Amino acid sequence: MFRILLLGLSVALFVQCQRPAENTELQSARMRLEFDENLHSKVTLVAKSARPLMKDFQASEFLRLDDGDLRDFTLVSARRRTFRDSVGSGKAVLLRGRYAHGDTVVEKVVLAKMYRAFPAMAVVRVTYKNAGRVALKVRGWTNGNYCVQATDDSLPFWSFQSASYEERPDWVLPVKRGYFRKNYQGMNASDYGGGTPVADVWRRDAGLAVGHLALVPKLVSLPVRFDSSAAGAALAVTMDVSRVLRPGDSLQTLPTFVAVHTGDFFSTLRNYSRFMQRQGIRFPAYPKTAYEPIWCAWGYERNFTVDEILRTLPKVKELGLKWVVLDDGWQTAEGDWFLNPKKFPHGDRDMRALTDRIHAAGLKAKLWLAPLAADPGTELLKKHADMLLINKEGHKQLITWWDSWYLCPAYGPTRVYFKKLIRKILRDWNFDGLKLDGQHQNAAPPCYNPLHHHRRPEASVEAVPEFFKMIYETAVSIKPQAVVEICPCGDAASFFNMACENQPVASDPTSSWQIRLKGKTYKALMGENVPYYGDHVELSDGKDDFASTIGVGGVPGTKFTWPVGAHVNTESGDVSLTGEKERKWKKWLRIYGEHDLPAGRYLGGLYDIGFDRPETHVIRKGDTLFYAFYANEFHGKVKFKGLPEKGEFWVYDYEHKKKVGKIFGEEPVLRVDFVRHLLVWVCKD
Repeated sequence: MFRILLLGLSVALFVQCQRPAENTELQSARMRLEFDENLHSKVTLVAKSARPLMKDFQASEFLRLDDGDLRDFTLVSARRRTFRDSVGSGKAVLLRGRYAHGDTVVEKVVLAKMYRAFPAMAVVRVTYKNAGRVALKVRGWTNGNYCVQATDDSLPFWSFQSASYEERPDWVLPVKRGYFRKNYQGMNASDYGGGTPVADVWRRDAGLAVGHLALVPKLVSLPVRFDSSAAGAALAVTMDVSRVLRPGDSLQTLPTFVAVHTGDFFSTLRNYSRFMQRQGIRFPAYPKTAYEPIWCAWGYERNFTVDEILRTLPKVKELGLKWVVLDDGWQTAEGDWFLNPKKFPHGDRDMRALTDRIHAAGLKAKLWLAPLAADPGTELLKKHADMLLINKEGHKQLITWWDSWYLCPAYGPTRVYFKKLIRKILRDWNFDGLKLDGQHQNAAPPCYNPLHHHRRPEASVEAVPEFFKMIYETAVSIKPQAVVEICPCGDAASFFNMACENQPVASDPTSSWQIRLKGKTYKALMGENVPYYGDHVELSDGKDDFASTIGVGGVPGTKFTWPVGAHVNTESGDVSLTGEKERKWKKWLRIYGEHDLPAGRYLGGLYDIGFDRPETHVIRKGDTLFYAFYANEFHGKVKFKGLPEKGEFWVYDYEHKKKVGKIFGEEPVLRVDFVRHLLVWVCKD
């Protein structure tokens, strides 16, 4: 009899069984996880419509040594029982295995748990013990190593992959022959890193996902590749560990999971988020102010003038926008967050006068800020060079976008400095919210600064969410309705930072497709009514695609300049609000105000974003379903999923204010023709 820990919670004593092979399986109504005599495993989706995910048992968990991988262990014992912990109750199996070759002897203990509340997920944690007489040089460990087999010769898989790279790739993309991406959750460039530690691959009929369940960021990889030899898509959770395991020493993996599903990645991310919330992650309440449409002064870029902003306010109000964002350029330097004397010659008094004018116009004010960045030569670094994050090579870590240096988020004085700054912004300057900007916010590299006395260099990696939690809590303690937006500039947004904001953003999308897929991702992770901001419409296809934000339940925004020709943006050209644009902007902002779709429930499980054509998103508000269809051009029949099976329903095009046709619950199909998008609502006749 013995005890073992999982997720910091004890599991009750297991009863020894006489025949181990009978106790190597967990099954729910949705999933079966089986282990064989080598401690290899096999995952099955329990569904009539799904073909087998994998043909054979696979070496799903193994230890990586300098001289090779230990994949095959001999099953010694298996025990099974029910359990209850802080996450919930369910069934668990404890498996013991042994590897022996010469002086190398390793014991392997696998604890697998399946919760009643999460029937499509199994949680696995593995412990390896050096039971031999020689030291072992460990390179790392791998959990959830599976290959999902293809079902035909066509392109079989779509995937969700979350890792940050300078090229800012799509989070949802096909897995073709020859494909590979490591998906390292640490730094993949000097200032690009982090993500959500989940990888998911799916066929038209079924999918499989893996990830880790630690409550803070960890330096793992979630590689996804097309395995030509097995004709399938492979994925895993891996962690590099440079460690000598001496006789008697043990190594324990992170808690990881494997999950099954039908449809796309939405249910996987929703269940992952639910599980993390049961472990203690808490998302903030979403204030009404976070749902209000936004005008950002970034159209005037860094060389804006206060007069340009004031001149634009009447047009902002006329269009129905509610927020004014003062963007980059108000400060003297990143790190020295002093007011630029050319724009604010009287300092604090001038900034307060600006927010007073914004409020007098009936608008709210949000201020841009790039935390954790400090420019070379700033007063901050002259006085407080101790705040710098020092990398393994002993150098300052460059933030390439700002030509700045990283500050360490785990260092107390860094937090004190920014806490004082947030208080000044919201209390003294009277701003109503924050735009926290920069790809470097998504993650931080390990810190080796000896002045910080970190117990581990990874302290800085794991402290990023706590740093932003401090900012969020400081802001809402001053103004309970404050809106805090974290904009990680093209990164695959970190799940761990999402609990520290109340307005996620598309964050420099490279296409309308990214606006929509990011919207679906945030709705899965942060809640179906999260006020997801689609970013400046000028970043969408055609620089005018409000439909991609509104149709997925997003909050619209714009960075127009006014009057026409007053300012030409060097980054994206002339974004003046011409007469034609003004008519279009007013139309879409009116539509947004009339239907308020972010407040509805996003039904992300109805359509598969990878396989269903046209691409479709659905939002429920009361008894009405709002459907958004997207394609370059579409002529054909669409099916309206999610309706009651009986009854007659009108389909109404709410963009053009006209009826499209009538459908019936028994066969809710209608022929449509559209270019770019079709936005409709459906209600009973």
